[in-house]
Amino acid sequence: MPKHAVEANFDGLVGPTHNYAGLSWGNVASKSNVNAASNPKEAALQGLAKMKRLADRGYVQGVLPPHERPHIPTLKALGFTGSDKAVLEAVARENPSILAAASSASAMWTANAATVSPSADTSDHRVHFTPANLSAKFHRSIEHVVTGRVLKSIFADEAWFAHHPALPSVSHFGDEGAANHTRLCSRYGEPGVELFVYGQVAFNEQAPAPVKYPARQSLEASRAIARLHGLNDSHVVFAQQNPAAIDAGVFHNDVIAVGNANTLFYHEMAFLEEEQVLADIQSRLTGAELQAVRVSSTEVPIEDAVKSYLFNSQLLNTADGMLLAVPGECREVPSVSRYLDDLIKGDGPITSVEVFDVKQSMRNGGGPACLRLRVALNDDELKAMHHGVLMNDALYERLTSWVEAHYREELATEDLADPMLLDEVRKALDELTGILGLGSIYDFQI
Repeated sequence: MPKHAVEANFDGLVGPTHNYAGLSWGNVASKSNVNAASNPKEAALQGLAKMKRLADRGYVQGVLPPHERPHIPTLKALGFTGSDKAVLEAVARENPSILAAASSASAMWTANAATVSPSADTSDHRVHFTPANLSAKFHRSIEHVVTGRVLKSIFADEAWFAHHPALPSVSHFGDEGAANHTRLCSRYGEPGVELFVYGQVAFNEQAPAPVKYPARQSLEASRAIARLHGLNDSHVVFAQQNPAAIDAGVFHNDVIAVGNANTLFYHEMAFLEEEQVLADIQSRLTGAELQAVRVSSTEVPIEDAVKSYLFNSQLLNTADGMLLAVPGECREVPSVSRYLDDLIKGDGPITSVEVFDVKQSMRNGGGPACLRLRVALNDDELKAMHHGVLMNDALYERLTSWVEAHYREELATEDLADPMLLDEVRKALDELTGILGLGSIYDFQI
């Protein structure tokens, strides 16, 4: 029998080493702000304000902690030896780019943390989690171990939750998590359609593929996760991302499409075979008709979609339709702002738009949707998870005070070699795991 369920959002708390090193080739925003000074404190407070605002509206809102950075175990695995201070000095002298990669706060974008399949879709009727290997980028490929520990700590009861290791960390099975996965359904607690979007067929060199920027998600990875999660063919659609969109800077599907319930909001350049994708979704969607909200290039050119991150917005249920939670940049791009005004005047499923200030994240190439991992939970599963990470007034106050006490207001890439920064990070994270009740999840704690 279908159960009542909610879609919980788990946002990544921006880490103390948030900086603009420009590590992500293919991410236009990340590259355009390279080497600018960042403000980690402002970034974390912006993220917390977003979480609190949604929690205040009644959404189930959780917090995922940042990772330990700079990550000394990674640097030692690359042959840098001695004390932590000696390791930092050596890598800063020999190869600052490696230090920047090992210091990235990119785990803040938890849309890439994992792929999650709700129990209504899986063969064993448990919620399944697979951390993304993020093999396309070195600085992100080191995240999945700690991500797995965090998810297992929050969703620990094996009667309700199943956890899988990340896929093999090679390009053939490149997996970017929920940034290339969304779920459509009539109700969260009923069987739905899991849409896996891939950029390349790794074992077929003749298949369509981008030419300028790399495709980060493979069909082979998407199929592997569907198998691991015990998904039936009736619950799955595999769709290829338009290679031209990837070459325009759409490095993930969530930069050009977002879905919620029975609504898919997307740009006409999102999919290689648009009509077939929509037909496949509708044929598998039970109990509801697919509401496809298509944005044409005439309305919003692809360049403006990338610049504004219009589609990297959160699409949320309200009592009066759906809310589109957009970054402030959407009101700074004329074509996008006009489109949003027209959108809410229409009679479609999206009835309201709210602006969120996540500028620090946006400058590094991640909007509101990048910052959250969606997990559909029925009432029993929600009860079974660890509640210490769920946002409320008390947790918000504790976390804002924690950020004020531990974060710097300015960080340049050369500051990453400062051994004091590492000490600051470890002290902060040790305190944070106590606040959130997560136990020992970091290497320095273990």
